[in-house]
Amino acid sequence: MGYAQLVIGPAGSGKSTYCSSLYQHCESVGRQIHIVNLDPAAENFDYPVAADIRELISLEDVMEELGLGPNGGLIYCMEHLEDNLDDWLTEELDNYLDDDYLVFDCPGQIEIFSHVPVLKNFVEHLQRKNFNVCSVYLLDSQFITDVTKFISGCMSSLSAMVQLELPHVNILSKMDLVTNKREIENYLDPLPETLLPELNQRMAPQFEKLNKSLIELVNQYSMVTFLPLDLRKERSMQYILSQIDNCIQYGEDADVKIKDFDQEDD
Repeated sequence: MGYAQLVIGPAGSGKSTYCSSLYQHCESVGRQIHIVNLDPAAENFDYPVAADIRELISLEDVMEELGLGPNGGLIYCMEHLEDNLDDWLTEELDNYLDDDYLVFDCPGQIEIFSHVPVLKNFVEHLQRKNFNVCSVYLLDSQFITDVTKFISGCMSSLSAMVQLELPHVNILSKMDLVTNKREIENYLDPLPETLLPELNQRMAPQFEKLNKSLIELVNQYSMVTFLPLDLRKERSMQYILSQIDNCIQYGEDADVKIKDFDQEDD
């Protein structure tokens, strides 16, 4: 059985930086992972690329040949990937062993993980290949400056959770840039009695019923919680990785290592 992380989130949320830091962390502890680039517009990487969608199709070529814009071109690229799951992706996956650990660095367009079925079909293909998959949703902590933006981030995350139907870990990235971390604490595990009054203060009175419905939606699912990621602290990445590993049951079938101890002389 293989294991995989699907790293998603809005553009600029730190997905590639997360992948690079994750690779460095695993390398330092003697653990091997393979990072796959699924962004046809990516150019520079701070990690070794095990497989690259640009070998199949690139956004630059699509925009030049078909005259599409960046967003339309990216959707075209991802749909082309979907059409080649049985060819290109299967060939790439055949290069790895049953217990290998893959990390897929995805593009940041919200459409591909919120309502376009490309990633859902991609995940189902991985599962047919006997991979346990977890979606890792990154949200920039700098984005959480008030409750209205936080609710927007929650709705996007919830949309991805419903669309992909996977074990899901939400991460607040770039915590090393936050000057006052106390302002963020209320958003890590949001309580409706805290968020609703603040949301009503920020919005016009005619939106109070809508505000209440949104807060109740987040509360009813009881799944939209965030883990803070501070790249300055090794234990922060270690804790997040342990949570993801637990979601995909990584290491649970590993053999127990028995160490012989010499008996002490009486």
